[in-house]
Amino acid sequence: MRTEYSQLKEYMEQSKKTVAVTGAGISYLYGMRRLKQTVGRMNASRIFTSAYVRKHPEEFYETMKDAFLDATFVKGPSAVHKQLADLEKQGKLYGIVTQNLDCLHTIAGSQNVVEFQGSFQDNICIDCGNRCHDYTVWNQGHMPRCEKCGAPLMPMSFCMDAKDRDSVSRETMHRAINLISEADLVWIIGTTGFRSDEYLSRMKPGTKLVQVNPSVTEFDRIADLNIHADAAVVLDAVLKG
Repeated sequence: MRTEYSQLKEYMEQSKKTVAVTGAGISYLYGMRRLKQTVGRMNASRIFTSAYVRKHPEEFYETMKDAFLDATFVKGPSAVHKQLADLEKQGKLYGIVTQNLDCLHTIAGSQNVVEFQGSFQDNICIDCGNRCHDYTVWNQGHMPRCEKCGAPLMPMSFCMDAKDRDSVSRETMHRAINLISEADLVWIIGTTGFRSDEYLSRMKPGTKLVQVNPSVTEFDRIADLNIHADAAVVLDAVLKG
């Protein structure tokens, strides 16, 4: 067995609260598309504004379908999503902090998940403001609509104005920070560090930081352990004990 795996297992045996931090890497590997690949860099800044989403909900839906929804509901969670859910069930993983919008951790069965950029679970009617906390509304083959008034439902993170979006962002990041601050072992899996300065700075003294990424990232210089390998292979070894 590789020395890195032995070290990781030792950290896990010593840990009372392990938290995983995940990013787009665990979704892109199995078919999720980058938004800027879908719409182009110039269009991204135009399409992902509250004003544009409210005015062109059908176009927004088709963009999300191409980039996220088909991969989410047709292919379902990746091996890594399922492995992390299994670790939580076994009591080896306390929670997950993710930058991903796709709800795949929840679909895989994880319970304690903080989606600090928002997700397709938190939706709002663009007309009456009715809230809908249900990702399955995006799996109907058409744009989701409000049960009360029939107007389009949109993810809150895309549909709010800047002031409200910042408020929600602060709230979800606060939840992420609380989770990280309770951990004595933090795994970085499939992310290069988006907004990491906001949560990693709140780790308590002595907390171990482990990176599981195929390539070198900014975490290489600060992690206690770097495992440059496929996360599914690493997690499989952990699950098998």
